[in-house]
Amino acid sequence: MHKSRLGTKFFRGSLCTVMGMMLVISGCSGGGTEVNSAIPGPEKSGPPKQGGTITIAYKQEPDTLDVHKSNGASVTDELAGLMGGTLVYVDPDTREIKPYLADSYKISPDGKVWTFTIRSGVTFSDGTPLNAKTFKETFDRILDPKTQAKATQAMLESLKEVKAPDDQTLILELKEPFAPLLLNLSVPGWLQPLSLQAIEKAGPDYGRHPLGVGPWKLESWQPGQSITFARNDKFKWPEPYYENQGPVRPDKLVAKFIIDYQTTMAALDSGTIDVALNVQAKDAKKYRNSDKFVVLEKMRSGIGLFLEMNMKTEALRDVQVRKALNMAINKQAIIQAALQGEGEVAHSLLPPTFFGYDKAVEELDYKFDQEQAKKLLDDAGWKTNAEGIREKNGKTLSLTLLSRERQAKESQLVQSMLDELGIKVKINSMEPGAMLDTAIKGEFDLTVMAYDHIDPDIFYMFFHSSQIGGFNFSSIKDEKLDELAALGRRTVDPEARKQVYSEVQRYMIEQAYIIPIYIDKQFFVVNKRVKGIKVSQDRLLFNDAWVDQ
Repeated sequence: MHKSRLGTKFFRGSLCTVMGMMLVISGCSGGGTEVNSAIPGPEKSGPPKQGGTITIAYKQEPDTLDVHKSNGASVTDELAGLMGGTLVYVDPDTREIKPYLADSYKISPDGKVWTFTIRSGVTFSDGTPLNAKTFKETFDRILDPKTQAKATQAMLESLKEVKAPDDQTLILELKEPFAPLLLNLSVPGWLQPLSLQAIEKAGPDYGRHPLGVGPWKLESWQPGQSITFARNDKFKWPEPYYENQGPVRPDKLVAKFIIDYQTTMAALDSGTIDVALNVQAKDAKKYRNSDKFVVLEKMRSGIGLFLEMNMKTEALRDVQVRKALNMAINKQAIIQAALQGEGEVAHSLLPPTFFGYDKAVEELDYKFDQEQAKKLLDDAGWKTNAEGIREKNGKTLSLTLLSRERQAKESQLVQSMLDELGIKVKINSMEPGAMLDTAIKGEFDLTVMAYDHIDPDIFYMFFHSSQIGGFNFSSIKDEKLDELAALGRRTVDPEARKQVYSEVQRYMIEQAYIIPIYIDKQFFVVNKRVKGIKVSQDRLLFNDAWVDQ
């Protein structure tokens, strides 16, 4: 899973079952549905070479690389994941969940005791051995309220106690069965083991001086410019699906922070960077015909654009107003104008590829109908005044839309569509980090949002009332939604869980809490001098990469 807000299962014994219908735990009886393999990277030419530097452009800089202290931006998970590892991993070819930093694990018949045998011979980049106590200290830190682990606490919320009776044995005791836990434990950024010794040594500066057990180690951080990672020569335990079973081949990997999209593309053309992420569809078409670049692509595992409505805004607490806004948005027009048609209409917070997706939402979702939207606003008491602006009790219906440069066109289209109803929208565009912080504070009426994930537990993380002040940006406090989102977490039978999420999706439409707009195709452009990069469901993979110098 790779959760982001601007981007986890079989259980053994009586609970052996598919969680997601796409994922299977290795060794569990029963079958699973395979999904597409990781998309292969640029074709290789000759034997892999050692050395060189790969430079990647990111539009956002992490607030910190202390993953427990982060605001939850996907870039933090991606970059911290370069230095990390996890108890289990998701095989990119088969989607099986298999042991990684654990040699094995077992789950009690009631699903409430999980026992992992920790792999021996693994160390942090400073040589500190990894053991069961490391994971206990990491998980205890996440669960400690003093840590304020906004991005990670919900992923382990079901834990009652973590035990490490010896160096190789880790025991997780749960309050109740928790369906998403195993997939959550596979996230290399957010749930990687951290060295408490390193945290205590660095103190408040740990977020700028992290270390992990992964293939890369932090070399330097130039705020506002770049983060440079160096090869961890001690790393000799990559996941078995990699061809390269030793340390990574490049000397360095540089994350260069370029907020402006056009500047990013100019840097790609000039050779200043090697990899551009999230390239726009119109540009991807151009690079497909180039002999200097390779284009990798995949459909987003999540939703590329949806609008959230803040329940602190009085007008938006009226469900009829929220329904009117849903009907005002021409989703297909946005896909054509902003994505050149390289996307699909979203009808729910879940894409069709997710376990639990209810196809009925395609009919239940609000259809584009401006006349009906106007009638709903009229019936709700919002009448047009002499200037053509909606007004009620002396107040105009004026809303602020929180946005970012990346989705400027989409925001302008939304602004125009709502203007047709007599709703005045002011766009407040920010760089992604500031936007996320503003959303967490709830300082918006409407906000554009996107996410990457692979489990319907996203409903809990985004809309359960316990997440207000975290990822529940809209401050939704709905007892029925809380009950359903929590039920989905603790329901392990796949058919029963599917029914729960069907009800969640239908209820979300009934209440019109969000406006799902599109699922986009994601494009990555790579300079052909870099070989062997692959794309998994939620991130780029570099262990097989090398530089043709």
